[in-house]
Amino acid sequence: MHHLPELKRTPFHERTSRLCLPQNWRRWAGHIVAGSYDLSLDREYWAIRDAAALIDVSPLMKYLIDGPDAAQLLHRITTRDIHKMAVGQVYYTGWCDDEGKLLDDGTVSKLADNSFRMTSAEPSLRWLAMNAVGMDVAIREVTDQVAALSLQGPKSRAILNRCCKKPVDKLKYFRVMQNSIDGMPVTVSRTGYTGDLGYEIWIGAEHALPLWDALMVAGDDYGITPCGILPMDMARVEAGLFMIDVDYTASNHAWIESQKSSPFEMGLDWAVNLDKTGYFVGRRALEREKRDGSEWKLVGVEIDWEGMERYFAEVGLPPQIPAMAVRGSLPVLHDGKQVGYASTSTWSPVLKKYIALVHLQRPYYEPGTRLEIEITVEHHRRHAPCVVVKLPFYEPEWKKK
Repeated sequence: MHHLPELKRTPFHERTSRLCLPQNWRRWAGHIVAGSYDLSLDREYWAIRDAAALIDVSPLMKYLIDGPDAAQLLHRITTRDIHKMAVGQVYYTGWCDDEGKLLDDGTVSKLADNSFRMTSAEPSLRWLAMNAVGMDVAIREVTDQVAALSLQGPKSRAILNRCCKKPVDKLKYFRVMQNSIDGMPVTVSRTGYTGDLGYEIWIGAEHALPLWDALMVAGDDYGITPCGILPMDMARVEAGLFMIDVDYTASNHAWIESQKSSPFEMGLDWAVNLDKTGYFVGRRALEREKRDGSEWKLVGVEIDWEGMERYFAEVGLPPQIPAMAVRGSLPVLHDGKQVGYASTSTWSPVLKKYIALVHLQRPYYEPGTRLEIEITVEHHRRHAPCVVVKLPFYEPEWKKK
């Protein structure tokens, strides 16, 4: 008999499982994580936007890359200029195949002179090892040894200042520092997946539960709220942040060419440093695309509420909108002809708008372009008016301050 590999539990499972009222577990990189802790998502979503949300992000793949050629290896596989990084800096980056199509995206943190930590969504050990041939570098996967919590929201800084040995006031956006909480060594990075003020706290898995407890105690007066990945999904769409396997397909998992996406198509122009020295994987293809322009682009779309309401009114209903982000393809049309598709759509509680991340063909991806998106009204497909907007949909002023 073949035994299927068992789903793993994160180091915080003992806490999260007792709090997860709906038992709506979701799969993430071979782990089970809480979808939400309440039966509805409102309280956790608003914790992200108004207070502080505590999110277990331990399933992220994590790699330590050390040695004299560590920077050279990361420079070779990512689209960023790794040689420009300072110790304590974090880069968000994608990495591509030879054709300039995305394999994955994640972060690179420079922890010391020849020492980096990389996070990814998909297993990346083989890709790192293949590109490191002949280099003086050690690559270690530490996914299970390192637990990670994301503390997101406008009160997150105040909470960390309450429990961290060193204050985090000077920790800038996309920077990382060594710190300690209750005598336990932690790494704190000013990063996240919500588009709000927020931090990620990295700790040895053996200290996971005391870390959770210390943060919950420190955050008690500030409305700290354990938050599942479904409310985070709504927030990341508002922030214009995309997700692998939902908004794009890893090029090594694609069945056909049209399923692949380049960093330019995903709106990552700012994270492709074509001015960097030397070869990196996908460079020629990306230079060509930069010159010729992209056939597709991931953009934001706002759906016109009154235009949508009209269709529902015809059958005597108020507009019906799902209460969570929908990871499903919806056709987007121009004058009745399909020119793209939404990959994730959601109601935005903070903006009071129905929004979507949408892949559009040239020339329809320019901001201000008026299009139609498919909605279902009482089992009938209708086309509601919508407009292309610049991402992100939402960015509070305190995010980078």
